[in-house]
Amino acid sequence: MKVEEFDFVLPEELIAQEPMEPRDQSRLMMINKETKEIKDRIFKDIVDYFEPGDTLVRNNTKVIPARLFGHKEGTGGKVEVLLLKQVELDTWEVLVKPGRKVKKGTRVVFGDGDLIAQVEERTDFGGRVIKFEYDGVFEEILDKLGEMPLPPYITKELEEDSKYQTVYAKKRGSAAAPTAGLHFTDSLLKSIKEKGVNIVDITLHVGLGTFRPVKVDDIKDHDMHSEYYEISKESADIINKTKEDGKRVFAVGTTSTRTLEAVGDKEGKVKEAKGWTDIFIYPGYEYKVVDALITNFHLPKSTLLMLVSAFAGRELALQAYKEAVEKEYRFYSFGDGMVIL
Repeated sequence: MKVEEFDFVLPEELIAQEPMEPRDQSRLMMINKETKEIKDRIFKDIVDYFEPGDTLVRNNTKVIPARLFGHKEGTGGKVEVLLLKQVELDTWEVLVKPGRKVKKGTRVVFGDGDLIAQVEERTDFGGRVIKFEYDGVFEEILDKLGEMPLPPYITKELEEDSKYQTVYAKKRGSAAAPTAGLHFTDSLLKSIKEKGVNIVDITLHVGLGTFRPVKVDDIKDHDMHSEYYEISKESADIINKTKEDGKRVFAVGTTSTRTLEAVGDKEGKVKEAKGWTDIFIYPGYEYKVVDALITNFHLPKSTLLMLVSAFAGRELALQAYKEAVEKEYRFYSFGDGMVIL
């Protein structure tokens, strides 16, 4: 399939610059992939689509202050570093600006020298592998020097970093938020649970896949960057019982979806696991675990739109996006939500 088949025109003014308050007051588009019905709701109404015994699977990753601003040791040239993936204790895969001037052996100083990074090597995606030197606790230094890595299409500064975290964020490690989860409030989650729905956590630390555009003509030629995931035995058991009982698994976002589908077998069963996944889901893929998808409205020609198109069908997905533009839904990270049943 061609990347152009996933393009659409999006007016810039529909790109949300700040989150809705309260979070669950965002708009919600409901899509029934069997009947092709499309309805406009409010996100908190999502509770109406659950049945007792269903399971809501959410990604409990927590965004770290992954953007660092420093200078080259010796020359003083400015360098921006975006942490993507922890390779070893003090070794990370990163993106750097300006990339052409940050070569192997370059040393970058952050703050007053509290943190120093040395470039060890280049990566096949144009990034770098760096090793940090510091005294103290790395997480505390990062909290002091780092900034929240908002996507480039969000130009308005956040009043509070917590607005770019889900209310259930727990495990540090992401370079971007699992944004479908930003719609949930504690009270909405309570209402869902009171309906007899299981709520389970899994983890996928969001990395380069979120930032990397599709630069090939044929989507089959695109390589996904691997991201780290974890599924506990307790979560796996609840998900498997849900499937055995004939109930539905709702995935919150593309990150939860990719994790579940990466570990699911042909019968839709999952198991306790941890590791790395580079699964790329696009039309033609047959879902094994996920029965309902909760997501945001994504960028044109993105791997995320391709995943949604694989779930809903490309024509229905693009029809829904066309309606969303006409009805002025809010797009991207702080935008409105969609549930596909």
